[in-house]
Amino acid sequence: MAIKVAAIGTGNVGRHALSQLITDPAYELTGVWVSSAAKAGQDAGTLAGLDVTTGVIATNDLGDVLATEPECVVYTAMADNRLPEALEDYRRILAAGVNVVGSAAVFLQYPWQVLPVELISPIEEAARAGSSSIFINGIDPGFANDLLPLALAGTCQSIEQIRCMEIVDYATYDSPTVMFDVMGFGKSLDELPMLLQPGVLSLAWGSVVRQLAAGLGIELDEVTETHVRVPAPEDFDIASGHIPKGSTAAMRFEVRGMVKGHPAVVLEHVTRLRDDLCPEWPQPAQEGGSYRVEVTGEPSYALDLCLSSRKGDHNHAGLVATAARVVNAIPAVVAAPAGIVTTLDLPLITGKGLYAGA
Repeated sequence: MAIKVAAIGTGNVGRHALSQLITDPAYELTGVWVSSAAKAGQDAGTLAGLDVTTGVIATNDLGDVLATEPECVVYTAMADNRLPEALEDYRRILAAGVNVVGSAAVFLQYPWQVLPVELISPIEEAARAGSSSIFINGIDPGFANDLLPLALAGTCQSIEQIRCMEIVDYATYDSPTVMFDVMGFGKSLDELPMLLQPGVLSLAWGSVVRQLAAGLGIELDEVTETHVRVPAPEDFDIASGHIPKGSTAAMRFEVRGMVKGHPAVVLEHVTRLRDDLCPEWPQPAQEGGSYRVEVTGEPSYALDLCLSSRKGDHNHAGLVATAARVVNAIPAVVAAPAGIVTTLDLPLITGKGLYAGA
């Protein structure tokens, strides 16, 4: 029997999740929530970019969506710039007895020792009250830096460090809010964007290093962060807008989980808006970008993950992968015990039922 599911958000990730919910017979779409008045009243098929009419009409009212009695919601609404609202959405959904899979807020991938207890407790209490569970994941934070590195670690005799890297050109990533307001691209190097405010990197990706540490069974002494930004050598344009000369055009940062002064687990991002910027920085394994896992130990590993798509570039592929990671986890999350669940808790998600032939 199909699982009744509703979609919360139809943006860059959400429209791909919505498309799968409509086309995959494992799911029955019951409702769609949208943030804009322009999308409200439209059919879910239109919002997903599909040539189908579903009869499911989008609404701005979360209550209307919950009234359709879904077993699970797929939450992909923007959370980076509306964290209190997103956390309250989760509390409300879980308390209503509805499970959640989602792509944000990313620190919920593994929130313990990352978020203050007063922010985690309401979500855990709502999940207990509703006998519901919540799983937040994607590609990064997500399977590129939890599932893959821990799978490699499981074949080692000893481990000195796990380093997970995203090395990506963001020029084709079309989200002005994320690119300009959150990450600070196109802004003066004298301005400190939201992402680089003290503690924010450790909040956003601390879940990665904390979960890796938990998977390795080690206690971190502290989590540290560092970053560097490089200005644009000239004016140029990207999908999200204009990058003035002298404004931020490349960024590199690390979040490090430290044990006795040694970086035991490291999350690193190398982000460019043009592939000719900072040639001395790590380079991707394919044009446009890739993910890399480096395990130093016995034996050591270097794994390059290259995403591609017949329908777009590496950034498009990453959005689809993020959506599919959480959609495909729905059956396991619905079956999971109440509470916040992580990759460490769920069975292996194999892609069962997705074979589509050549």
